Amino acid sequence: MRNKVIFSLFLVVGILFAYHYIYPDHRIISEEPVSYNLDAESFFNEFAEDSQNAELKYLDQTIIILGVITSIDYKSVTISNKIYGQFETLNSDLKVNDSIAIKGRCIGFDDLLEEIKLDQCSVIK
Repeated sequence: MRNKVIFSLFLVVGILFAYHYIYPDHRIISEEPVSYNLDAESFFNEFAEDSQNAELKYLDQTIIILGVITSIDYKSVTISNKIYGQFETLNSDLKVNDSIAIKGRCIGFDDLLEEIKLDQCSVIK
């Protein structure tokens, strides 16, 4: 009887551990420390020169990008025609040609559009 209780306890703990390993908590990028702080031109140039190494370096990292807004959509901003940042909520005070710094997670380089994609972005300044 005692062995069954111990086995059941280990089984429950194992299942809980496996669940949290497979389904980790959602990351809150706006609260994470920044791994890199770059301007849009130098960030894009690294991807243009060697996209594979740049993706290894920046993919899934929290980054601050500085640049000039070239287009604004409902929940996204394009910086210097090279960096696409997706927001959950976007401040309506932003305008084209404003300088901006955004913090987000790099999700990769889009070869077709030749843009670097960031998600979970927030405006720094």
